[in-house]
Amino acid sequence: MHDDVLNIEEAFGDLKDPRSRTPAHDLTQMLVIALCAILSGADSWIGIELWGNAKLDWLRRHIPLEHGIPSHDTFGRVFAALNPKQFEACFIRWMSGLCPTLAGQVVAIDGKTVRGSRQPTTWSADSQISPKSLDKSRLYLLTGP
Repeated sequence: MHDDVLNIEEAFGDLKDPRSRTPAHDLTQMLVIALCAILSGADSWIGIELWGNAKLDWLRRHIPLEHGIPSHDTFGRVFAALNPKQFEACFIRWMSGLCPTLAGQVVAIDGKTVRGSRQPTTWSADSQISPKSLDKSRLYLLTGP
């Protein structure tokens, strides 16, 4: 890997945790779980929770997870409360290091259309953060209807 590739904690370090009280689950750890689960095919908050529980031993080799895997309800509430503009900026910063040759290009990945599925997913219109919020990065991860 290149020296300019940021890890998730570095790339998303500026993302403000929207929770007012001290949370049981660290935001960065939730991001790691969610991103890994989505990259592994999870397409809902329940899917992310199930993936996390199935991979708990592997995840604990990389992050502490003192309180285990957050519930699907916790994932949903936290991600819905995140500031979409902040998330977008962090995501662009992370992806720019991972895919520098794609700068300024459009990569369309539309898994929902390919599968013919029309059910809401993690990145659905019901979420505050959606593929549309990634527009400025010109890297599209389209999984919604």
